[in-house]
Amino acid sequence: MGARDLSVLLGVILIVAMLIIPLPPAMLDFLIMINISLALIIILVAMNTREPLEFSIFPTLLLLVTLFRLGLNVSTTRSILGEGEAGNIIDTFGNFVVGGNALVGFVVFLILIVIQFMVITKGAERVSEVGARFTLDAMPGKQMSIDADLNAGMISDVEAKERREKIEREADFFGSMDGASKFVKGDAIAGIIIVIINLIFGIIIGMLQMGMSLGDSVTMFTLLTVGDGLVSQIPALLISTATGIIVTRAASSGSLGQDITKQLFAYPKMLYIAGGTIFLLGLFTPISFIFTVPIAGLLVVGGYMLSKQENNTLLEEVSGEEEEQSDDMKSPESVVNLLQIDPIEFEFGYGLIPLADANQGGDLLDRVVMIRRQMALELGMIVPVIRIRDNIQLQPNEYTIKIKGNEIAKGELLLDHYMAMSPGVEDESIVGIDTIEPAFGLPALWIGEDMKEQAELSGYTVVDPPSVVSTHLTEVIKRHAHELLGRQETKQLVDHLKETYPALVEEVTPNTLSTGEIQKVLTNLLKENISIRNLPIIFETLADYGQMTKDMDLVTEYVRQSLSRQISKQMTTPGEPLYVITLSGSVEKKVAESVQQTEHGNFISMDPNLSQRILESAATETDRLSQMGQVPVILCSPAVRMYVRQVFERYLPHVPILSYNELEPNVEVQSVGVVNVE
Repeated sequence: MGARDLSVLLGVILIVAMLIIPLPPAMLDFLIMINISLALIIILVAMNTREPLEFSIFPTLLLLVTLFRLGLNVSTTRSILGEGEAGNIIDTFGNFVVGGNALVGFVVFLILIVIQFMVITKGAERVSEVGARFTLDAMPGKQMSIDADLNAGMISDVEAKERREKIEREADFFGSMDGASKFVKGDAIAGIIIVIINLIFGIIIGMLQMGMSLGDSVTMFTLLTVGDGLVSQIPALLISTATGIIVTRAASSGSLGQDITKQLFAYPKMLYIAGGTIFLLGLFTPISFIFTVPIAGLLVVGGYMLSKQENNTLLEEVSGEEEEQSDDMKSPESVVNLLQIDPIEFEFGYGLIPLADANQGGDLLDRVVMIRRQMALELGMIVPVIRIRDNIQLQPNEYTIKIKGNEIAKGELLLDHYMAMSPGVEDESIVGIDTIEPAFGLPALWIGEDMKEQAELSGYTVVDPPSVVSTHLTEVIKRHAHELLGRQETKQLVDHLKETYPALVEEVTPNTLSTGEIQKVLTNLLKENISIRNLPIIFETLADYGQMTKDMDLVTEYVRQSLSRQISKQMTTPGEPLYVITLSGSVEKKVAESVQQTEHGNFISMDPNLSQRILESAATETDRLSQMGQVPVILCSPAVRMYVRQVFERYLPHVPILSYNELEPNVEVQSVGVVNVE
């Protein structure tokens, strides 16, 4: 046990001994000064803490100093009533306050007691009670916030643990302060009772035992009582004030003195107003200029000095930022910052700034938020934050969309025009600037406001520039969603699923499949525009087939079959049959014969001439179906679907390729073409 531990234990034992053993006046003087010193240290520490937890021992310390002060009161009372004296300090305090008039001194002392008991102590007790209640009520919300940040990957497990511990410590602290504030209240009441006892019984003892007259007895014991009360109540007042400071202190980056001076004098102009008001009081009231003019001048000068200091601070901050940026550019670490690549970037020329500027009516930021929500509902993935910035290297009305630093798409807008897309029958009366709709590559016109109503009546689809951008951005994200789903994003989806399906997730990962293997399956689905929102069904299939094979392309086929109801609903229109293009038996046979099996998985190795003929036949059939106004879909057997996809994905990337097992039995299928090479 260290010296500090022994000193604390010895101090507690001595406090108990004070209640029993009489102490000489010199020892009382020494302990009284210790009491005052402790009170000063406590209030100074309370004023310099940034948040209550920095002084977490305060509730226990409050109990010990209260016990020490009460023990000292018992000792001084014993000395006053038994010997008629209590040391030099009490005598000095009594003479100083009483000042020759016992009644005035006693009234001043009573006022001091009232201030402590009715104002500071009662207020601190109420704030402690409310603080404890609100801290306990806020605990569930704080815990949920920590869990949300942890699940989102914003904090680590260690940080989450530290935050939870801090919340628990805050609840314990404010709960303890609620109880400890009762010590302060009890101490004030005990002080009043002790003063009354000292005064009444002191007068009686002085007259009966010491043979003093009533006047002498009243004078002497009033002096000693007031002195004793002061040397005990002044430290008690300091401790009560420290209690109020602790429980009313909000978390801050500075001490109480720094916060008061910084926030009280944060608005220098207010000092001008205050100074002017004081000056007017001296001018229009009988208050002497001797008092008002110096104070008004001091306020005005203080306001001027603070304004000047504020301007200098702003200049220093600006120059400091410029120097910091310059130093950052020169430092080796600045090169590392340049390696950061945003997942999605939307860059535009200076002519399109009104799109993103809310002050000019632009709602692009709100539309981007809605796009991310839409992608979460449609694709089941969290689209990364889209970085929006202007680029002076682009043409004024031009914009580009980048994914992981590479330009994927671009377009051009005319902000004071509308884009009109023909229904198929051109109306020569609709005049505009020829263009191409960027999302789907359809021919369109930029028309003015005067042509808008006429174009709508002619059956044209008319949209404003923000809608053109939103549609283009949405389609780009859909087509490249598989590129945006990395291992980190997959881990977030898995963690979110684990909250509601812990047993399912634990069966799949990490023992059966790694995060990278799960990502492979999910990206295969997104690549073919299959939503991964129904993660429970996907993981059920992964749990069933993940142990059978490590070929994730094959596992993807099993997952697709499990999602047959979702795929059928996505590909069909209610009340209409599904028009498909099928593969002839000979084509499917040739595809199956071209499959090469390796230890790393299966892949197709087909003769280039045969592959070219299959692609030409498929392209002919899909074009014919598109001209009929139908969405082309290729249907084949489950055994060869993924290999057919390998053949077609480069040349017909947007044509869905389905197997018979991916359609529900109630789906009406109508074949309108056959891919054949014979």
